[in-house]
Amino acid sequence: MTTSTEAPPRAAPPGTPAAPPRWRTQLEEALLPPLVAILAAMVVGDLLILSMGQSPAAVYGMLLEGTWGNAYGFGQVMFKATTLTFTGLAVALALRAGLFNVGAEGQLAAGGFVAALAGWMLPAGTPWIIAIPLCILGAALGGAAVGAVPGTLKARFGAHEVIVTIMTNFIVLALLNYVVSAHLHVPETLHTPEIGAGVVPRFGGPFTGSAANASLFLALAAAGAVWWYLFRTRRGYELRAVGLQPDAAEYAGIRVGGVWIRAMTVSGALAGLSGINYVLGYKHYYEDGFAGGAGFLGIAVALVGRNDPLGVVLAALFFATLSQGGLAINAVVPKQMVEVMQGVVILAVAVSVPEVRRLLRQQRRAG
Repeated sequence: MTTSTEAPPRAAPPGTPAAPPRWRTQLEEALLPPLVAILAAMVVGDLLILSMGQSPAAVYGMLLEGTWGNAYGFGQVMFKATTLTFTGLAVALALRAGLFNVGAEGQLAAGGFVAALAGWMLPAGTPWIIAIPLCILGAALGGAAVGAVPGTLKARFGAHEVIVTIMTNFIVLALLNYVVSAHLHVPETLHTPEIGAGVVPRFGGPFTGSAANASLFLALAAAGAVWWYLFRTRRGYELRAVGLQPDAAEYAGIRVGGVWIRAMTVSGALAGLSGINYVLGYKHYYEDGFAGGAGFLGIAVALVGRNDPLGVVLAALFFATLSQGGLAINAVVPKQMVEVMQGVVILAVAVSVPEVRRLLRQQRRAG
């Protein structure tokens, strides 16, 4: 009979507090910073509302009534949250790879344009089961093509992705403006002809009249797919490893340049998909300037959502509520107050993340 020579594990000294479960630690560090940021924004909002001689409770009541309090307002929140979910996922995925994608605005526009072009060129009688997937594929390819440019330049020549994506925005938006205004516009407008196939159905029933449409389900599916890709696949593991420490990842045999190209391409595809919400589900044509800053607001969504797909969905709902709520309260306070609150949320998240982590760790050590 053989006996084991391994020493038994040491017992913790009496009185030592047990370490909290890992899931609880991750949940606290993920949820507390955004909550602190939202509370800070509400305090600033209270001060602004009081300075205008209004009651904060009454104004916030109007905001909630104009968004979640009626079917039309909630439909508009879902419509805006759909676009922000896509752009937030695009930015979040790139950030997981250590890249800052500031080009979601141009990628969104490119995706919307290709989707509109595909829907316009398809025969009007094309079955929806063929037309919609083709238009969606076109949107993804349009955004992916634009996103692959900064990824390739980063991998091949070391060009900084922030500079390249900013310049790509100008190039793509100006090029699309020229193509539409010079060749594809309906007279006296800046939009293309309406698509003949590939229309995504809008929500009916109580949501009739709002812009909410079935693109919402694709956005939720994209969030699930991004989570699976990041945390359940080898490619996702490589992407996160490169984002945490590219030198160590390269030493471990991961092709860092390939990961950068792939990350920016997938990020661009996600941003391009956001174009279908407006083009296929709402207006049924591409219009110059339709993005309305949703690509840039996706940066805020990703940061507040802590680059987690579920967090991105919740942050998209929050920012969509503020955006629609600004219209609801415009009669008593300027809607720009909502933009101030959005800025405060972003700044507060940036400040609170390290501070909240420090306080949580102190509390755990103290037991």
